[in-house]
Amino acid sequence: MTPDLLPLAPGAPLPHRKIIRQWLIPLSQRTTAYALALLLADYLLLVAALAGTALLAATWAKLLCGVAAGFMTGRLFIIGHDACHQSLTPHRTLNKWVGRIAFLPSLTPYSLWDAGHNVVHHGYTNLRGVDFVWAPCTLEEFAALSGTRRLLDRIHRSGWAPGLYYMVEIWWKRMFFPNRHHMPTRRRVFVLDNLLVSGFSLLWAAALASAAVTTGQSIVLLLLAGMVVPFLFWCAMIGFVVYVHHTHTDVRWHEERAAWSKAQPFVSTTVHLTFPLRFGALLHHIMEHTAHHVDMSIPLYRLKPSQQRLEHLLPGRIVIQPFSWRWYFDTARRCKLYDFSRHCWTDYAGRPTSQRLPA
Repeated sequence: MTPDLLPLAPGAPLPHRKIIRQWLIPLSQRTTAYALALLLADYLLLVAALAGTALLAATWAKLLCGVAAGFMTGRLFIIGHDACHQSLTPHRTLNKWVGRIAFLPSLTPYSLWDAGHNVVHHGYTNLRGVDFVWAPCTLEEFAALSGTRRLLDRIHRSGWAPGLYYMVEIWWKRMFFPNRHHMPTRRRVFVLDNLLVSGFSLLWAAALASAAVTTGQSIVLLLLAGMVVPFLFWCAMIGFVVYVHHTHTDVRWHEERAAWSKAQPFVSTTVHLTFPLRFGALLHHIMEHTAHHVDMSIPLYRLKPSQQRLEHLLPGRIVIQPFSWRWYFDTARRCKLYDFSRHCWTDYAGRPTSQRLPA
């Protein structure tokens, strides 16, 4: 740790974000060669998994390779996510193209992800009416929904369907040729990025179909194992990751911008989810999420020491949660709606399921 910095005393006001970011400057150096090596390695593993869907005979083996391809799609997306934040390499133009290349397997339009994630989510994390990612309804808002929308909300927040939430509410509505309701701003680059991922998906499907014909296999089975399963697994993966990053009984949502700004939401609205056996490294340390929200310029390969420094200097201020499936489903059971007057999470009947959260 930096010798001239001491942990913040209990009860002391939280320093401004600019000061906190200064603590992390020594850990924010970016390296081009290492970043490109990560991209190449993950793409090679993705290609190997997809090759397994075509070369292996057993259906279960094909599907298992499809799941592995979905996981590698997630790893590549995390690399693209860093590039989109301009934190992967020191070169702005290179980051844009690496981001687009890394986003292709997840069929993510780079510029639309940039607008929704970098501008809205990071700019206004957990601010009601602005940040739309896993934003909870109030009891009154939930009651005003149609029966279909209430059912969908129950399904999304059941703990069993984070992938459905991401695929429909984020990818389909806000990124894949979104309408004016979900993306009022119309830009040429949005269309071009959508055409890019659409063209890639057609080439991907054509390659699998060609492989099936060449090897005498079922085209439907190969498309299922080599394209549908990876995409569905990827949607489940990112839906889960984004949910656990910002949904917790100790994480507060805000409805007034002034109070939200005073609460230093870049620290207080994120969760550091910890795993045994260095599992976090398999996800490129994206679970060290507080450091990422404090300073988006920190590359993924420096997030772990950055998170450690923050937790040393801000004891008791960061939500740290050891992962377990019991905790996850308990969170899904308790975090249904949000009561902004009592500052707590509630169930669908409006009964509080968490303690009143401090301002």
